Amino acid sequence: MKTPLRTASALAAALALSACSSLLPPTKVDAPAAAQWYAPLPHDGTVVSLAQWWQQQGDPLLVELITAAEAVSPSVSQSLSRIAQARANQATARSALLPQVNAQLGASRGVSQPDYPVITTQTLGLQAGWELDLVGANRAVSKAAQAQVESNQAQWHDARVLVAAEVANLYYSLSTCQQLLDVAKADSSSRQETARLSEINAKVGFVAPSVAALARASAADANSRVTQQSAQCDINTKGLVALTAIPEPQLKEKLAATRMQPAQAASFSVASVPAQVISQRPDVFSAERDVMVASAQVGSAIAQRLPRLSLSGSIGAMRINTAGVEQSGSTWSFGPLALSLPIFDAGQRAAAVESARAAYQTAVVAYQGKVRQAVREVEEALVTLQSTEARRADATVATQGYAESLAATQTRYGQGLANLVELEDARRSALAAQTAQLNLQLERNRAWVALYRALGGGWTAPDATSTGGQTAPQS
Repeated sequence: MKTPLRTASALAAALALSACSSLLPPTKVDAPAAAQWYAPLPHDGTVVSLAQWWQQQGDPLLVELITAAEAVSPSVSQSLSRIAQARANQATARSALLPQVNAQLGASRGVSQPDYPVITTQTLGLQAGWELDLVGANRAVSKAAQAQVESNQAQWHDARVLVAAEVANLYYSLSTCQQLLDVAKADSSSRQETARLSEINAKVGFVAPSVAALARASAADANSRVTQQSAQCDINTKGLVALTAIPEPQLKEKLAATRMQPAQAASFSVASVPAQVISQRPDVFSAERDVMVASAQVGSAIAQRLPRLSLSGSIGAMRINTAGVEQSGSTWSFGPLALSLPIFDAGQRAAAVESARAAYQTAVVAYQGKVRQAVREVEEALVTLQSTEARRADATVATQGYAESLAATQTRYGQGLANLVELEDARRSALAAQTAQLNLQLERNRAWVALYRALGGGWTAPDATSTGGQTAPQS
């Protein structure tokens, strides 16, 4: 004949097994991506490891600045802290799957009743308790804790990618700024010389005073442009100081020692299948793991409404000494096997389930949105690369043409065959063409950096066989 406890246990197990299939919402959800890229892929790309992409730029100072920025970045530090917290939570979640064992040691000495001898009692024992995971909620929470660790590790890599991209963009901007400053200085020097000659000619009556005034205005405008460009370079330098924590005098020494060359980002190839590219994004992986965590939280909330079964036991030894007589023995117990049945809580547990389901839906929408955003970022970077490549030849032709026109106009002006207005117009066109060409190169470099970010910066999922990814260091 079945005992009431055995019957209750069987009933609880049946209820738990029937709930297992619907306890957790899906841990993986669909986020469809296009079968191919609709933006043109870069034709000059090479197959390289993005994990070592910065080293392939051929600029050791850039690598040094990125390393320094990662070491002092608040976002990278916060990511490491979250990893440590997630690992601690993972240890806590795993402990719920195992029995809890405690040791007890006690000693007492006294008289329990009048005229009785002194009694000395010593006890030693072990107590164990174990909550049987009927519905697998604890196992789901443990898996979710592991997913959280992996998510935070991916966020750490994503933070490092963002820092590297920010440093590189600022470094490329500074390089372009210095080239623009050189162009502005050359233009200013030319205008100053024209103004000087115009003043001499105006004094002797060869040209009208208005011509000398126009030359002075042009020289002043060029000098103002040099001042403005120099200030922009200083701002970029201070930005690098803030990102890298390198003292400004020391950073300027490094920049002067290397004499920054025209920035040129290395190219790389892009997989033609968007799904393959998206799988290399740490932020997408993190969002996917957030769905798993939210799913486990729903299961945990539902488990609070189901029967819970726990088992405990103990074993101990006791020694009693009274009036010189010593006695010893051992004790043990198995149980109770306790079944907890939630009955009434005024809707508290049901509300917790609804809240967890809402959080799960939010995580699903966030994951799907992250996938769409990843596709968008890659497509935009590819479009920019295609655009800059298509405009590069025209920019080169325009720069050369306007430079030749300026040289010819200067010759004609020196011979008295062109007036100052023509010369200034030729200068403006040449200066605009040079500026546009340098800015176009900067735009292209930034597009490569944006594509590097959009492709995940060399990260790979933990279960991938590729060695391109990196794991956050142990705290």
